[in-house]
Amino acid sequence: MEAARCLHELSHSSDPAVAEACLPVTSYLLTYLSGHSVEFTELCLYTLGNLVVESEAVRKQLLPQGIIPVLASCIQSPHEAVLEGLGYVLSQLLQAKEAPAEIVPLVLDSVLPQHMLRLVCSGLKAGTGAAVEFAWCLHYIVCSHIADAALLSLGTLPALTTLLLDLASEIPLDAPEGLELLVCPVLRCLSNLLAGDTGCQGQIRDERLLVALFLILQSFLQQHPFIVQEGLWLLNNLTADEPFFCSALLALDLLPALLQLLPCSPMAAALVLTVLCNIAEKGPALCRQLHQALPLLLPALALPDPQAVGQGLELLHLLFLHCPEVAADFMRQGGQQALEQHQSSPVLQERARALLDMARQPPGASTAGPGHSTVSAFP
Repeated sequence: MEAARCLHELSHSSDPAVAEACLPVTSYLLTYLSGHSVEFTELCLYTLGNLVVESEAVRKQLLPQGIIPVLASCIQSPHEAVLEGLGYVLSQLLQAKEAPAEIVPLVLDSVLPQHMLRLVCSGLKAGTGAAVEFAWCLHYIVCSHIADAALLSLGTLPALTTLLLDLASEIPLDAPEGLELLVCPVLRCLSNLLAGDTGCQGQIRDERLLVALFLILQSFLQQHPFIVQEGLWLLNNLTADEPFFCSALLALDLLPALLQLLPCSPMAAALVLTVLCNIAEKGPALCRQLHQALPLLLPALALPDPQAVGQGLELLHLLFLHCPEVAADFMRQGGQQALEQHQSSPVLQERARALLDMARQPPGASTAGPGHSTVSAFP
């Protein structure tokens, strides 16, 4: 045990030469993972995790030594400490530059993905530490862009959707400390799976997901504002190509809650306006319902962030296009001055001028433009 502790201390070094000096012991570390001491197994796992971070040579040696089958055996351990350590090792492996070509295929051919999904989804009942590690593992697998079909076949989308519903129901009650650490990778997994060209939105066509998402955003807004951006990325990908979620957001009267997120940050403002563009792009009926958001668009056009203002201009274009009465109302509310302030901007001047021209045209004279729904993925 003392020798293992010394090796663990060495593994913390950021010098790749130190990790490579430990190459002769990697096979022993793997063998010890099948032992009966929880403390010793945990120590070996974290030592392996530290070594694979710093050295490609260690990773190259561990793969033929069978680290993936060994981890697949360990993942059925009943001990939370072992599972959390295993998740740490796996997450470090999956972040390696060679992971998509050399590591992810081995993981997909094992029983690891189904057990990872099970452990992530039991995070509220068991300890959240292991669930957080395995949620990030799933995220890294999704980001490899070679695993979407395999993960979807396991029911990952509906499973993670159900987990979000459960998380949202826990938040007002007695949510465990650090719950935001689990929410973040779960949101990213869902966002990136939806960003893939899989046509999988139909697997989660459940309006309760929108309610849960807004509950989570409102609950974490003050103490953990980074969750807002994560949630808005998911909302963007839900609404980009799926009229169901666009209609549901308005039918559930969630528009006021969405608009309240505009001031959170420049990125949040841009994402809120992108979601509104996704809705407006679906046509006149939804544009008429978005008419009520018009008073909040004027201050959005004065934001210092060009990306947010650009999305605001795109939203106005879609509203004017599909619902010409919005243009007249916008001009009555001081829209001309709001647009004219951008006529000196090299980035925005042409779009602002085009919108002024649209607003001054008689009803029915506008010409159609392209749709601009954008599905986005987190790296």
